[in-house]
Amino acid sequence: MGNELHDFPLDTGSEGPQPGPSWQNPRWPLSDVASEDDLTQALDPFAMKEVVKQSAEKAGLKLDERAIEQAAADSIRAMMLVRTYRVRGHLAADLDPLGLHQRELPADLTPEYHGFSGAALDRPVYMGGNLGLEWATVREIVDILRANYCGHVGLEYMHITDLEERRFLQQRMEGAGKEIEFTENGKKAILAAVIRGEEYEKFLGKKYVGTKRFGLDGGESMIPALEAVIKYGGALGVREIVYGMAHRGRLNVLANVMAKPYRVIFHEFSGGSANPEDVGGSGDVKYHLGTSTDREFDGIKVHMSLVPNPSHLETVDPVVLGKVRAQQAFREDLDKHEQVLPVLIHGDAAFAGQGIVWECFGLSGVRGYSTGGCIHFVINNQIGFTTSPKFARNSPYPSDVAKGVQAPILHVNGDDPEAVTFACKLAVEYRHTFKRDIVIDMWCYRRFGHNEGDEPSFTQPLMYSKIRQHPRVSEIYAERLIEENVIDRNWAGETASHFIAVLDQEFEAGKGYKPNEADWFAGRWSGLNKPADPETARRNINTAIEPKLFESLGRTLSTVPADLEIHKTLSRVIDAKREMFESGKGFDWATAEALAFGSLMMEGFGIRLSGQDSSRGTFSQRHATWIDQRDERKYLPLCELPHGKFEVYDSPLSEYGVLGFEYGFASADPKTLVLWEAQFGDFANGAQIIIDQYIAASEAKWLRANGLVMLLPHGYEGQGPEHSSARLERFLQLCAGDNLQVCNITVPANYFHVLRRQMLRPFRKPLIIMSPKSLLRHPMAKSQASEFTGEGHFMRIVSDIKPIEDSKVRRLVLCSGKVAYDLIETRDKEGLDDVSIVRIEQLYPFPGEPLAARLSRMSNLEEVVWCQEEPRNNGAWFFVESQIENALTASGKAGMRACYAGRDPAASPATGLASKHKEQQEALVAAALGLDHSAPAATAKGK
Repeated sequence: MGNELHDFPLDTGSEGPQPGPSWQNPRWPLSDVASEDDLTQALDPFAMKEVVKQSAEKAGLKLDERAIEQAAADSIRAMMLVRTYRVRGHLAADLDPLGLHQRELPADLTPEYHGFSGAALDRPVYMGGNLGLEWATVREIVDILRANYCGHVGLEYMHITDLEERRFLQQRMEGAGKEIEFTENGKKAILAAVIRGEEYEKFLGKKYVGTKRFGLDGGESMIPALEAVIKYGGALGVREIVYGMAHRGRLNVLANVMAKPYRVIFHEFSGGSANPEDVGGSGDVKYHLGTSTDREFDGIKVHMSLVPNPSHLETVDPVVLGKVRAQQAFREDLDKHEQVLPVLIHGDAAFAGQGIVWECFGLSGVRGYSTGGCIHFVINNQIGFTTSPKFARNSPYPSDVAKGVQAPILHVNGDDPEAVTFACKLAVEYRHTFKRDIVIDMWCYRRFGHNEGDEPSFTQPLMYSKIRQHPRVSEIYAERLIEENVIDRNWAGETASHFIAVLDQEFEAGKGYKPNEADWFAGRWSGLNKPADPETARRNINTAIEPKLFESLGRTLSTVPADLEIHKTLSRVIDAKREMFESGKGFDWATAEALAFGSLMMEGFGIRLSGQDSSRGTFSQRHATWIDQRDERKYLPLCELPHGKFEVYDSPLSEYGVLGFEYGFASADPKTLVLWEAQFGDFANGAQIIIDQYIAASEAKWLRANGLVMLLPHGYEGQGPEHSSARLERFLQLCAGDNLQVCNITVPANYFHVLRRQMLRPFRKPLIIMSPKSLLRHPMAKSQASEFTGEGHFMRIVSDIKPIEDSKVRRLVLCSGKVAYDLIETRDKEGLDDVSIVRIEQLYPFPGEPLAARLSRMSNLEEVVWCQEEPRNNGAWFFVESQIENALTASGKAGMRACYAGRDPAASPATGLASKHKEQQEALVAAALGLDHSAPAATAKGK
């Protein structure tokens, strides 16, 4: 696979920062000059004259007083010329292989703009060591600057405020003789990689005519460039690379960078599965699949994984970053960020158009989310499906969004594979040195339209007229190497023929290929599995803890260090917590959660909780972090435990990006309980793509298990349409094939048990919890110490608080969540002794068997009611109706059907009027209990 690639020296940039301006030392760095005002203030004309005079004498130049004055003035203007090229030279770079963009030289990049013309172009100008020159003519300076900044690589970096970063890039780009250079072996390896990329696409096009492959045709320079990332990353300490990319060029990367066997890909093209037949799952199209492998360069092995993803553009970005963060934590690399490298490959239209790109840039450098910089590689086809850039964005480049985090941007001509490879090498060195994001914007083209079956000339006739006449990358580069006497006329053809022969052999082998194993329970997932009997297995295990551990955790959670001055209100909260443990009564939601976290940590698991305001808790309930009121010093009680690891982060104001990040973290680390908490459950709407495409479907599509927990505050309390519903109905609609767990829990101890169950069972499934708001402090929603210790487990069904003999139950009200307590209070107030209220704490997988057992004991049952707070077209009703009917049939009550009690159908999930909310709530409770059948929310039989 060409492991000898790119045999040219690796510059680690170990020179360190250079000294600042000094009139005693005539060599000052121009990078210190941040603006024209700074330049005017920094350069004293009188001091300049002295510096020029001293330098001229050393150089043997005989200049009179007038010439010295002229040289000093010329020097200042020349410095402005240099700075202008640093800022705007990229605008004149030769980037477009097709020549469709006429990039005229901006006026301020001409010497005339800076006052140099005629004979002045050939006067000696003092440069003080800049550009590697002590003295030079303006003509020489301009030639160097155009070679540095206006060739096949255009660098944008002067928006970066950090001086050392700018110097680092200048040292690698700027100066006489700073051409891109490779050894002959390196050039041959680059050409061979380009040929493999091209011939592979042509082979697929011939063998699978009309089949979508989203080929890399026109952008094959990316193949040797990505291999450069592996080679130079490995040399700098990278031992793992995690890639994310969309479908464009994915099959080529899988084969020629990730070394996925060609026969396997051919097998998939022929309709075969990527996994053994007995594994199951729905599978996915081949250009969405991922893989993992090891590659070795110069004796250094690097593990690589390409994360599977859907067609939803850029959704994989935060998933990759979260996975990288988890792998860095596992390798204890969170301080240096040297061993695990994220690489994201983007399309130009998506990079500019998808907001998740900015959300991910926003995560870079943020505590708890930083990965030490990501290399972004943009395959700039100069088109998005059928939309030209001028109609898709209002910016010169698709990469302009990266300037918001001061990431340097390397624009590069895709017809020059050496330039693209150089850009990747520089990107690896920059990321290693500064631990920051960097972008490579490779200008290329898309030879065959969007998906090979598309006709691009319908919408871009001029572009595709050019493309049809344009030679391939390998032809251009091969001619260049022939002129340089690196290869002869036969070399490229022979290399292509040899590779085609390999593909032919692999094609034949693919006909009989059968996958023999799936890779989803390897590495850190070893010991975990897929449940053998998901339909009927109870799958509950003992999740209680020992009394000794319970008491120990109580002391940790209620002891304030003597030197910590906490808020007076928090002091009362902690006093109340101490009273809980002393009395063994009244345990609230937050304490139950902390007990679950602490006990799991003591058993060796990690805890990672993130979300907007999760540290304190949106409802001021959690207080995972105690803040000293004098100096804002932080104290985390759970971090005082001797085992495990506890992390809580107040996330950026993002749902989509942060949820994707946490999903990625959980996919890499099944030994950490990863929880994402929405500020209000309604806000999960902003992350719907992650929920639909990853959390609900990744196991079925890609055989990727995940144990992420989503905490979604949910409950109708008169707070309006955006602070009531976590859209329970959407999650239930996604449930199938044992893919999710959806719970609406009402008891603190049950919350404790479900969190522990999540980690103690030998498998992982995403857990969606409709977490409470008012129940956080509700007097009836309390637990006793005995519910946490000894023997105990998560209860999928919670019995009525009021003991009623089964034979006396005439009306059974089934419900889920907060409404249970409203029903209980009203039922007891009205003295209804034949109405039982049973809570369904786990909605999916639905506890049909235990519910049927309960129903069978209710010999005089006349009515079954499902009560919910949500409108009839929302909530759980459409999901549970058939489930309840099945349970009734199984209990011997065939023909009996459940009735509905709840709000009428509504377009908005909740009213914003407190008076109307109160009226609706009272009506649905009355209807459920049979108190007022004329109420607007009266029960309704069946459908």
